[in-house]
Amino acid sequence: MAKKLSRTSQAKPPAGTQAKGSKLAPAKGLRRPALLAGAVVLVACSALAAWFYFARAGAPSFTRTANQNVLLITIDTLRADALGCYGGRAATPNLDRLASLGERFVFAHAHAVITLPSHVSILTGTYPSEHGVHDNAGFRVPSGLPTLGAMLKAHGMPTAAFIGSFALDSRFGLNAGFDTYDEHYGKSNTAAGFNMPERRADAVVAAATAWIAKQQRPWFAWVHVFDPHAPYDPPPPFAQQYADSPYTGEVAFTDSALGPLLDAAGDASGRPTLVIVTGDHGEGLGDHGELTHGLFAYESTLRIPLIVAQVGGTSVGQASVLARSRVSSIPARHVDIVPTVLDGLGLPKPDRLPGRSLLDATSKDATPRSSYFEALSTMYNRGWAPLKGVMVERDKFIDLPLPELYDLAADPKEETNLVGKDAERQRTLEARLRAFGSTQAAGRQNEDPAARARLQALGYVTGSAPGKTRYTEDDDPKRLVAVDRQLRQGVEYYERRQPEAAIAALQKVVAERPNMEVAYAQLATIQWEVGRPADAIATLRASMKAGCDSVIIKTRLGTYLAEAGNVKEAIPLLQLAVAGNSADSDALNALGIALARSGRNAEARTTFERLLTIEPANTMALENLGSIALGESRMADARKYFASALEADAESTQAHNGMGVVELKAGNRAAAIQHFSRAVRRDPENYDALYNLATELANDGQADAARPYLEQFARTAPPAFYARDIQRVQALLERLGRQPR
Repeated sequence: MAKKLSRTSQAKPPAGTQAKGSKLAPAKGLRRPALLAGAVVLVACSALAAWFYFARAGAPSFTRTANQNVLLITIDTLRADALGCYGGRAATPNLDRLASLGERFVFAHAHAVITLPSHVSILTGTYPSEHGVHDNAGFRVPSGLPTLGAMLKAHGMPTAAFIGSFALDSRFGLNAGFDTYDEHYGKSNTAAGFNMPERRADAVVAAATAWIAKQQRPWFAWVHVFDPHAPYDPPPPFAQQYADSPYTGEVAFTDSALGPLLDAAGDASGRPTLVIVTGDHGEGLGDHGELTHGLFAYESTLRIPLIVAQVGGTSVGQASVLARSRVSSIPARHVDIVPTVLDGLGLPKPDRLPGRSLLDATSKDATPRSSYFEALSTMYNRGWAPLKGVMVERDKFIDLPLPELYDLAADPKEETNLVGKDAERQRTLEARLRAFGSTQAAGRQNEDPAARARLQALGYVTGSAPGKTRYTEDDDPKRLVAVDRQLRQGVEYYERRQPEAAIAALQKVVAERPNMEVAYAQLATIQWEVGRPADAIATLRASMKAGCDSVIIKTRLGTYLAEAGNVKEAIPLLQLAVAGNSADSDALNALGIALARSGRNAEARTTFERLLTIEPANTMALENLGSIALGESRMADARKYFASALEADAESTQAHNGMGVVELKAGNRAAAIQHFSRAVRRDPENYDALYNLATELANDGQADAARPYLEQFARTAPPAFYARDIQRVQALLERLGRQPR
C-alpha cells in the first residue's frame, strides 16, 4: 500500500507502493442540516413570551446609563429591504418588534460589501481607508487599533463574541479585547465539503445565551450570524414557505433563531440592555446584474438595516434620549455604532473616531456627513479596477474608469447616472473622496492553504493579481458582469459536484480574461480533482505564459509536477516560490514533498522544519515529517510527529491515517482500524485512509464490514491516481464474493 505525504489543499498524489498516508482535499460546498419545524415554532414562541414582556410598554425605549448590558447583533448579507419592518417579504416578528421599541434607521450604509472589512469598521468605528482591511483574505486588524471589545473591557465589562463563520476567524484580529471569542464553526483541516466553516444561527445563539446567563454584572456581547449568506438553504418550514425565494427564507429563519437571544437580553438580571442590530452588507439578488455581493457598491449591497433599542430593566433613573418607536431618515453609518455604544454607556468618544452617536442625531442636524465606501476584492483577486466611493447626504459618487453619480433622493434604484450632467456636484464629491486618501498600495499577505479552502467553501474565491498603475474601461467591473457570473457559476457547479460544467464555465472565463489568475487556479484545481493531471498542468503553464505567475501559481504547478512524477522540473520552480524570508507555507510544504519524492529526505526534513519555525502547529509539516519517518522505519519519530499533529488538530484525517499506519506496523490492527475509520468518517474522499480501512478489515476477517468500503473505494477513487489500487480492490471483492456470507 502506498504512503502519501500531506499535500497542499489542492493536490492528490498518485498511488505508490507502501502503507498509505494522508492528504488535504479542496473545498466543497455542504448544505446546512435541516431544523425541525417544531423547534422553529418553539423558538419564536419563547421570544414572544419573554423579552417582549420585559420591554417596558409605553415607556421611553432608551436611557443613558453605565448600568446596562450591550448586545450587538450583526447579520451577514442582510439587505435593508429584507426585514418585514423595512417592507420585506420575510416574516421577521422578533426584529420587527425590536424596531418598534427603539429607533429604526432607514438610510443606513456599510463601508464595504464583504464580511471582514465591514465588520472591522463596525467593531473599530473606522473606515477601511483607516483600518486598512480591504478583503476577506490577506489582511489583519492592526494591533494598535482597539476594537469595541477592548474599549469596553477597559471599563470593566465582561466581553464575548460568538461567531458564525470562518470569515471572522480570530486569526484576522477581531478577537482583540474579547474575554471569550467563540468560533466553534469547525476548524479541522479536512475537506471543507464535510466541514463547512460556518454554523447555523440557532447554534450561535445557544452559545451566546449560555454565556449571558452566567454574567453577574453589565456585559458586552457581539453575536454574528451568517445564515442569509449564499448558498441559500433555509431549514423547514422556511424552505417550504419561501420555496420561490430561499434568501428570504434564510432571513425568516434567522429572525426566528434570534428569539432566545432577545429573550436573554430582555431578562438580564433586571438591567436594561442596549441592543443594536445591523447587517454587514446586503445582497445583489440580480440588481445591476450582481448575483451576490463584492462586485459593486450599489444600494442593494451597501445599504443595510440598522436598529437601536433598549429592552428589559425596571428603572434606570436617567433622562430619556430616544422616543419610543421612532423611524429616522438621517444618514447613519457603520462607523456610528461604536460612538453610539460609548454614548449610551456614558463613556467619552475618542476624538480619532469619525462617527457620531445616533442617540441624539436628528433631522435638525444640518452638518453634512461624508461616508466612504469601497469594493476592492476584485482588484486584489482578479486585477479589475478598484471601486471606491463617497456619499454626502443623498448624493453618491462611485469612482471607476466609468464613474457614476447618483441622486438617491430622486433615484433610489440608481438608474440615472448623472456624470457629465452635474459637473459641480461631481467635483465636490470627488474632493470629498480624495480626502479619505489612497488604499491601492495597502499590503496583503498570503493566507495558508487551509484558510483559502475555507474561504472558498464560503463562496469567496481568493487569488492574486498584481496592481496596475492605470486601469482602463475594460477593467471596469460593469463591463465584466458576465465574467463574474461565469466565475461564480464555476464555483457553484464545483460545489454541486458537477466538475465538467465547472470546467466549461471556467474555460470561458479564461478565454474572456486571459490574465485572470484566479480563474486559471480554480480551473486547474478541478481538472486535477477529476483525474486530468495533464490538463491541470497545461492550464497552469498557460497561466504563467499569460503573466499570471504568482507564488500561488508557482506552488500549484510545482506541486502537480511533483505529484505527476516530474520532480526534476518541480523542485527549481518550488525553490523559486519559497525564496525570501517570508515564504508561503503552502510552497514550503510542496517543496518538501517534491524533495522527499526525489529521495532527498534530509533536505525535505529541513524544509518541513523551516515551515514549523513559521507555523509551529502546522499539521501538514508534522504529518509529512511523520510520513518520512515511516518510510525510514523510524517508528518512534513517526508516532511522535503524528501525535503532535493530532494535538494541533484532533480531527485531522491525515494524522489519523498516519497514526493508523504506525499502529499497524506495531501489530495493533484494532487500533489502526479505529484511526482509519475516524479518518474516513471525517473525509470519505481520503482515499488512502479508505483503502487502508477496507483492506485491513478484510485482513482481520471482517469481510462483511470491509465489503462496503471496498466497493466505495472501487467506485469513487480517481483512476488517474489509484488505478493499481482499484485493480487490487476489485480482485479482493471478487474473492470475497466467492466466500459464503
